[in-house]
Amino acid sequence: MTLTMKPTHSIEIKELLTFADRKFKSERGTFLFQEGMVAEELYIILSGKIQISKITSDGRELSLRICGANDICGELTLFTDNPKYLLSAKVLEEGEVVAIKKDIIESEIFQNSKLAFEFMKWMSDHFRKTQTKFRDLVLNGKRGALFSTLIRMSNSYGIHKGQEIIIDLPLTNQELANFCGTSRESTNRILSELKRDKIISVKKSKITILNLQYLKDEIGCENCSAVYCNIE
Repeated sequence: MTLTMKPTHSIEIKELLTFADRKFKSERGTFLFQEGMVAEELYIILSGKIQISKITSDGRELSLRICGANDICGELTLFTDNPKYLLSAKVLEEGEVVAIKKDIIESEIFQNSKLAFEFMKWMSDHFRKTQTKFRDLVLNGKRGALFSTLIRMSNSYGIHKGQEIIIDLPLTNQELANFCGTSRESTNRILSELKRDKIISVKKSKITILNLQYLKDEIGCENCSAVYCNIE
């Protein structure tokens, strides 16, 4: 099985994929795993898109990230007793996925110090991304949360056409609201204001950012590297 990893993955992480137990097709709307299920595997996405989300205590869905080709999900269950998945992984776009048994990965990490180091570095970067996202959601209110999400999406899926940035990821307003931790109604209202003020435009469920600097100025954007300021 030959896999092409993202530049951020090292050769040690790539070697880990030789222990893949199975490969299967992922179908839109299905789940690789759901919160509370017994965790036995870790997954590597070969193609397609997977949404990682958490159901809050009041029943709302909070989308944390989107995994694409060569991303890893299900990693939070490693080195825990009687592990259960803490999050849910829903297929947004069909593709192919490989699964590796959790105990095999743990054994390899114990035996391979280079692999352990690279995996720890990858996890550190992953947690830093999550922390900065929660910072934006908590400190900037509903508008700021949406602005931050749009900026992150532009870094992950943005196609530049002159001064405009097309976010090449069709999303419903409800799905966008889930990334912001807000209601669909609030998201609809803020998007309408942004369209009225010609900050964004929307066509066929794809958002085009017309004035990125406005969004950044409104939340006091620190211009962090896109390595951390993204939705992946």
